[in-house]
Amino acid sequence: MQMKINNDTYEVITSQDITNIEKAVDKSSLTMPLVAVYCGSRLGNHEVYEQAARELGLALAQNGMGLVYGGASIGLMGAVADEVVNGGAQAVGVIPTFMLKHEIAHNQLTRLHLTDTMHTRKTVMAEYADAFITLPGGLGTLEEIMEIATWRQLYQHEKPMIILNINGFYDRMIEHLAYTAEQGFMKQEDLARLVVCNTIGEAIEMLKTVVTIDDAVDTEKMAGSES
Repeated sequence: MQMKINNDTYEVITSQDITNIEKAVDKSSLTMPLVAVYCGSRLGNHEVYEQAARELGLALAQNGMGLVYGGASIGLMGAVADEVVNGGAQAVGVIPTFMLKHEIAHNQLTRLHLTDTMHTRKTVMAEYADAFITLPGGLGTLEEIMEIATWRQLYQHEKPMIILNINGFYDRMIEHLAYTAEQGFMKQEDLARLVVCNTIGEAIEMLKTVVTIDDAVDTEKMAGSES
């Protein structure tokens, strides 16, 4: 299946393709580890969020790390990608075809993938990623970091997961997760794997010590494929 965007033709990765994820995602030409950044397709109501997104993108590039993200050119997503690209690092975007009605795909990425579903998108991003960082965002952002944390809880990956708590944005969520563990619905060790960083510097220092080339993702046990 193919789709054309601005005179460029793209293969659309499908749920069937990701049953052989290493064939669907060719990382052989990548020269640096990629960090998956989950964040909003909006900028939010305070300048601090866009500033943080741009600072993170530049810091990743300056420290030899690239980006895998949702592929859009808008909101915090576009801000992170802009700075990674401008910093000379590799940036991979992954966007479902139906989202192109709502979000404009970034046109300066190292690589852009189109997918048939959100499940396929998330699996492709997880395969590319050597670590995961969450900036502020809405429902989609929350869903993404909670799902990847669940996959870690189920031993489907062993990659670092960071909540970047800019402007105290995630204070209430962090408090609720602690309460969840306190009430016996989550193990303390699973909670501890979601590392909270309050500054870009903290997050980068952690990534520099733990990010390596990743292991293969077991897609049969992760998000589930659509029939």
